[in-house]
Amino acid sequence: MGWKLNRWDRWYDYEKGVFFNDSEFQPKKNLVHAMLVVERLEKLGYNFSSNGVSEAAFNQFKGTGENLPEAITNAAYAIIENDSVVSSTSLWRKLS
Repeated sequence: MGWKLNRWDRWYDYEKGVFFNDSEFQPKKNLVHAMLVVERLEKLGYNFSSNGVSEAAFNQFKGTGENLPEAITNAAYAIIENDSVVSSTSLWRKLS
């Protein structure tokens, strides 16, 4: 996500000047956290779309869930699971 490990249980977002505790960052349950994932993936060139309820997509990678945050998280995982190994490795390097 572009964050740096500040200490063993906390990350720091240099762009926004915000700390995130590992235990508190719950993109699968929290829409604000899920939108941070959307924002970061959009910066990497992925287009986000959603039905606003339980489906989300980044380009051709789709995810569903019981709610929108879960769908966003599942769509993000779909990028990693379905893209090539080389692209996935490159993506993880950009996100971290």
